[in-house]
Amino acid sequence: MSTPRAAAAHSARGDSARADSARAAAADGVRPALPVSRVLVWRHGRTAWNVDGRFQGQLDPPLVETGRREAARAARQMLADGLRADGTVVVSSDLVRAVDTAAALTDLLGVPLRVDARLREHGLGSWEGLTRAEVADRFPEQYADWRAGRPVRGRGGEEPADVVARALAALGDLPRAETAVVVTHSGTAGRLLEALLALGPEHRRVLGPLANCAWSELAVQGPRWRLVRHNVAPSHAADGVEGAPRRGTSGSPEEGAPSRADDAEAAG
Repeated sequence: MSTPRAAAAHSARGDSARADSARAAAADGVRPALPVSRVLVWRHGRTAWNVDGRFQGQLDPPLVETGRREAARAARQMLADGLRADGTVVVSSDLVRAVDTAAALTDLLGVPLRVDARLREHGLGSWEGLTRAEVADRFPEQYADWRAGRPVRGRGGEEPADVVARALAALGDLPRAETAVVVTHSGTAGRLLEALLALGPEHRRVLGPLANCAWSELAVQGPRWRLVRHNVAPSHAADGVEGAPRRGTSGSPEEGAPSRADDAEAAG
C-alpha cells in the first residue's frame, strides 16, 4: 500500500525527471516543452515583511493594502496590454500573498484560478522570518556565501535545482492555452526565468529580481523562449498616469533590492 510520504516522494521524483529533461532540451537549443506559447511570470504584491526586509520563504504573510492596490493596477495594465480571457490560464502559488494577487486578475478576466503549491517561494529554512541584518548576525558564514553567490550550506530549506524542478513541473501540467499567467515569488520567479531561458548556474543573477507586482513576459521564438519584457509593472497613481508601465523598484531579501547592486543576491 502506498503511503502519503511514498506518494509525495514519487511525485517529487517525477517532477525532477521532467525538469531535468526540460533543462537538457534547453541546453541543446530546444525549448522546454510547455503547453503554452507565452508566459507572464508575475510576482505577488507587497507584504509587511517586504516593507521590513524579511525573508519570507514559505511562510505566509498577507498582502498589505498597498500590495492589493498594486495587484489591481497590474491586472488592469495586463488587460490594457491585450490580455484576454480566451486562451489565457492563470495559475498561482498557494501562499495567500500570491493567491490574492492572482485573484485581482481572474476577477477581471472572469477565468478560474488554478492554485499549485509547486509555485511556492524558495524554502529558506532557518532564515525565514529574519531580516538581512539578523541573518548576518546569526549566520555570518552563510550570509557571506549568499552575498558572494556561493551555495548556502546548513540553512535548510531547498536547493535551487529543486525549486526549478517543481516550478517547471507545475507549468508542464497546465492545460493547453496561448498564454499562462504564473503568479509566484521573487526567488522562484528568478529560477524559473533562468530555466526557460537556458541560463546555467554560471549565469545566475544575470536578470535583476522582480519587484513587487512586476512581471516578465516570455514567448516562444523558434526553438527557444525569448524574454520579451522584464520587470514591468504599472505606475502608482502618484506617478501621474494610472496604469502607465514603469520599471519595478521594490526588491525583496530573497532576491535583493534592484536599486542596490551589492544587494542583487539570489536566495540560495
